[in-house]
Amino acid sequence: MLIKRIIETSISDHLTRSNKAIILYGPRQAGKTTLCKTIINALNLKTLFINADEGRYIDALSSRDSRKLRELVYGYELVVIDEAQRVPDIGINLKILIDTLPALKIIATGSSSFELANTISEPLTGRKITYQLYPIAQCELKEHYNAFELQNMLEERLIWGSYPEIFQLVGYEQKYAYMQEMSADYLYKDIFMLQDIRKSEKIKNLLKLLAFQIGSEVSLNELSSKLNISKETVGRYIDLLEKTFVLFPLSGFSRNLRKEVTKMHKYYFYDLGVRNALIDNFKPLVERNDTGALWENFLIVERIKMNHYIHSHKSSYFWRIYTGAEVDYVEEGENALAGYEFKWNAKTAKPPASWQTTYTKASWNVVSRENWLEFAASLNK
Repeated sequence: MLIKRIIETSISDHLTRSNKAIILYGPRQAGKTTLCKTIINALNLKTLFINADEGRYIDALSSRDSRKLRELVYGYELVVIDEAQRVPDIGINLKILIDTLPALKIIATGSSSFELANTISEPLTGRKITYQLYPIAQCELKEHYNAFELQNMLEERLIWGSYPEIFQLVGYEQKYAYMQEMSADYLYKDIFMLQDIRKSEKIKNLLKLLAFQIGSEVSLNELSSKLNISKETVGRYIDLLEKTFVLFPLSGFSRNLRKEVTKMHKYYFYDLGVRNALIDNFKPLVERNDTGALWENFLIVERIKMNHYIHSHKSSYFWRIYTGAEVDYVEEGENALAGYEFKWNAKTAKPPASWQTTYTKASWNVVSRENWLEFAASLNK
């Protein structure tokens, strides 16, 4: 079954009524190519689909030569450049195409935001519309499944994640083989190709350490000591893992710097299947001791996906004070502040007294298996 992606309609509309290039970021295997092909079929435009991993296109696409570029796209109404981060100077070459052929529709995809953004942002100022595609979101699944079905699929998502391919696989062995491949060198391909990384095993070991620390504040000094590399190198590796859509951080929320933790970060995975592959643990939830951490990661990433797709401009944090009181997730936006506690088993929990006295106007909610769909997918039971 092809799961309709939320941004599909918006991208098609922009292509139809705008001459701006569409830039589509997202993790490897998140479905960017499939989405592009779905849009191509729907628009019925004569399309040139370029896989930038194929060297035959690189010369023309990186030439800065309007004649070569026109020859490449002659006769086409839409050009799709998949894995555009492979093309040197892709931004300036797209600018030439847009300026010389304003009727041409363009989509460029990339799994490495740091490389694609660095080469596109300045040349395409005012000439692009940017989208980000995540692994399948619960707010996308709700268009295909009802609440009962989504509840029954919950353990599957916590263990195997939400990459589109995993939905097509049957049985433990197929899923295990796929996730092991995803967490092997394929996951780091862009980092190793585009950055001078001499110690690839250090990145893999760093990810394993972070996989065991979901929901905990991360000390760069501690990671540096365990990996026997500098704190600066640890920070650089984490930055690259963020920019290649493997990890994302939450920082501490504060309006009172003296008692609230702000310097430390927590790190979560965009996909839990990748996280579980890194620690080689796909056991069912009844046999695990990390269900609470999986639940927390799942809810936070699904909330972030949903907010992004519905253009809800909210900032995400955790909250803790030095005496130990904490709130799992804090959301700030639209002149409102909300605190959330995530409970796999319990249905209720009291907010920390220090949270209530510090943020008297903030709302407080417990997210459990009873109400998680409202939080993660705007779906009422």
